Parts: sequence; C-alpha cells; structure tokens
Amino acid sequence: MTTHFDTESEMPHSENEDYPAEEIVGSGEAAFHQIVSSEAGVRLDVYLAANLSGATRAEAQRLIAYGEGEEGGVRVNGRREKPNCRLRAGDVVTALRPAPSPTHTEAEDLPLTIVYEDSDLLVIDKARGMVVHPAPGSEHGTLVNAVLAHADDLSGIGGELRPGIVHRLDKDTGGLLVVAKNDAAHHSLQQQIQARTAERRYLALIWGNPRFQQATVDAPIGRHPADRKKMAVVTDARYTARHALTELTVLETFPGSFSLLEAKLQTGRTHQIRVHCTYIQHPVVGDPLYGGVRRLPSDSLPASQRIAIDAAITALNGQALHAYSLSFDHPRTGERLAFTVPLPAVMQTLLDLLRQSSKG
Repeated sequence: MTTHFDTESEMPHSENEDYPAEEIVGSGEAAFHQIVSSEAGVRLDVYLAANLSGATRAEAQRLIAYGEGEEGGVRVNGRREKPNCRLRAGDVVTALRPAPSPTHTEAEDLPLTIVYEDSDLLVIDKARGMVVHPAPGSEHGTLVNAVLAHADDLSGIGGELRPGIVHRLDKDTGGLLVVAKNDAAHHSLQQQIQARTAERRYLALIWGNPRFQQATVDAPIGRHPADRKKMAVVTDARYTARHALTELTVLETFPGSFSLLEAKLQTGRTHQIRVHCTYIQHPVVGDPLYGGVRRLPSDSLPASQRIAIDAAITALNGQALHAYSLSFDHPRTGERLAFTVPLPAVMQTLLDLLRQSSKG
C-alpha cells in the first residue's frame, strides 16, 4: 500500500532559489522564438523556461535580469522586459546565454574516491563533511577544488565557482555525484535529471516507525519564512516555494525507535529529503537543522545498548543520509550506467547497533 502526502494547494515557483539542483547555465548561439496565439498571455520567464533548451525558471529569470552592458540576456521585440511580462502573439523573444566564465578556483590535492571516469564525466563517492563547491566561508577544501586537481577539462556551465557540477549533495550527506567534463555532457545529464530519467536513490535512518510501507511526499519546498538558514514545506501563498516530490520505501524497522528508508528523488530541491522526512514527522537521525538530534528514552532499551546507540548518533556529526545509488544514460553512447556504494562507516556502525538491539 502506498501513502500519498501532499498539500492542499499548488504553490508558485520560487523566484529566489539559491542554485537549485536542476539549474543550468550555459552558452550558445542566440535562440529566437516567435509567439503564436496559443502562447499569448504566458509570462516571459515561464515561456523561456519551457522553450529554451535545458533551461529552468531560475536560469530564465537570471537571463532576463541581465543588464544592457552584459553579454547575453533576453529581449522581447528587441527590448528588455521583466520576468512577469505577458507575451502577445507575434512577439519575438531572443535569448542568448553568456559564454561560461573561466574557472579561477584553486586546484587542491585532496582525497577523492572516483567510482567511474571517462572523457565525458566523473562519478564520485563524496565524503561526508565535504562541501561540493566553493562558497563564502568555504572557499577551500571542496569537492570542486579536489576535482580540479584531478581533471582540468571540466564543463564551464557551472561558472567560475562550480565547474562541471551537475547536481549537489549537502555537506554532511555522502555518496554518489556525477561531474561533467564538457558542456555537451553537462546538458545531457542535467536534462536527464529534469526529465527524471536519471535516478538518485538515498538511504536514510529516520526516527520512529512510519505507518506506511511506501509513500509519495508531494509538498512544495521554499525558504523557511522565519529562519532563513532552513528550508521548509511552504503552503502559505504569501511565500514562494517550488514543487518537490520524494518517493519513500521502508526497508527495515527497529521497533519503537528507528527505521531505514530508501528515498528516491523526483525533484532536486535544497535539503529535500531532510525537509520531507521532517514534514511527515520522521526526521532524519542526527540532522541538526530539522529535528534529528535526539536521545533515546531511558526505558527504550537496556542501558548498555542505549548508551552505545546514543554515542553512534553523536559520532555521525550530521544527518544519517547517504546517496547510495545513481543511474543515468551515458551522454555520448546512450548506455545505461548504474552505480552503488556502501554506507559510510559511521552510518553502518549505527545501523549494525540497531540491528543487534532489534535481535535482543
């Protein structure tokens, strides 16, 4: 039996998303579109996202916002317009992506677990605790720094700070991540993620025992209205959110305390699995941002087991979430590639303790 979790109303897409996982930034020749009568009345940003190859609404809005002196951008009948401009039949929309910025991010010789590599892409088992790309406060020690030391021919689509990055993992979430070495591979991989033909599956230890065996969580995610460091399921029409869909399957339960889930992403919003698990009242174990840092009740298990499990949760130093499976079509050959990696040691240790306590 499959349970469906959703919200009462469809929310508008966010106009201020911070580098969503599906975002594409690329270069190419100018694209020309003439509006037909059936397209009249559509917002410019919505139309562009639907008709510019590989684009998302976030990129469309960014291209529309380009100033007169900047390379690239969007014009309607030769003029700059706002994202909410309503198009009319006969309008000519011109869109030009700027050339990718050359990367100046420093290459750093850091440990990197490469699962697969060829001339088009890298598949990496990212370590827990490693940030994917440089950002204010994390300019060094990132996966991008490490990849640049390994390969200097990465796709420029991600821009100066995130060359080759097709999708992301949170700092304390380890596991599989694909990096593009050229723009063609980047576009193909990103389009597969958007079309949901690329599969990203995670293992998560959560608090409690869900009442479902399988569930679909269909709930929009946006910036938390009161805490800008957090994301949340947002249903208040005063705030913006983006469609988010996660498929959950219960793999194991440990009575009264924990469960092991497989989570399959159908969209790629910031903190999506963590937010959706909290939304259904089963936060990911160890998650410091979304209620996953807890202690077992004193009467839940024998003292020795409880102490060992609490210590293992502390040792996680973050959420018990791992991107264990990734599959996609090779951008050049079309061959289906599938990869899996084992749990990190700290998460496996906790899982082993839970299995032992369950037997006891």
